Parts: sequence; structure tokens; C-alpha cells
Amino acid sequence: MFDAIKKLFSAKKQTDVATLEPKLCVAALLVHLSAVDGESSDDEKQAIQNTLQSYYGLSPQEVKSLLELAIEQNNDAVDLYAFTSVLNQLEVEEKHAIINMMWQVVFVDQHNHELEDNMVWRVAELIGVSARERTLLRAEVRQAAKIK
Repeated sequence: MFDAIKKLFSAKKQTDVATLEPKLCVAALLVHLSAVDGESSDDEKQAIQNTLQSYYGLSPQEVKSLLELAIEQNNDAVDLYAFTSVLNQLEVEEKHAIINMMWQVVFVDQHNHELEDNMVWRVAELIGVSARERTLLRAEVRQAAKIK
């Protein structure tokens, strides 16, 4: 009986992961990141929209639709694996761009909460971005945001 239940849940997770596309995974991670410190500010929401629109070349309506799906996926997720396993298949440059987008959301409010920092670290580790590269990307975004 336990094997049957385990099979049921394993099959569902594999199907869900297979149907996720990278930009939806990125959007879901950004949505999660914006709320990880207990509150998702309007500035963070706007940063997510701007970042997705700029990186993927989406229209405002496409971003809105993507974010609606991302919020739903984030609410249904039990961990980050469904998203990071998809993103782990991307090229190194794309992985760096994802971490860069995450730092942009973190620093939009001029503050780096420890839970935000921890989430970027975990995602970077899960998608194969080195600690060195993550730190360099953080410094670049921090400097661009003019944070001391």
C-alpha cells in the first residue's frame, strides 16, 4: 500500500516538473524570494515585473499572465526542487542571469534580509552557480543599486 502511495506522488511530481518551462520557474522563484522575508513590497513586485519583461522580452500582459501562473506554482510547491531542477539544465550564462535577477529583487528595497540572502544561496547551489560567481553577481547588483 505504501508503495502505491509513493508511486502516485512520485508520478505527479515528475509530470509537474516536466511541464514547467524555465521562465515560469524563474518567475515562481522570484515571487517566492519577494515574500521570503515575510512581506512582498510593491517595489519588489515591480522589480519582478521589470526584470521578467526585460530579460524575456515580454509584454506587460504576458508578464501579468506569467506572474499569475508563477504565484499559483509557488503556492503549490513544497520546496524549490521543481523549479531548480528545470533551471539546472540551462546554460551557465542563463543560470548567472537568474541569480542576477534574484539579487535585483533583493536589493530593490535597499536592504538584504538574511532570509533573502539564504534563498539566493540555496538556489545558486541547486542550479550549479558557484559561491564565487554568486558573490560577484551580488556585488555587481549591490553596486548598481548604490548600496554601501
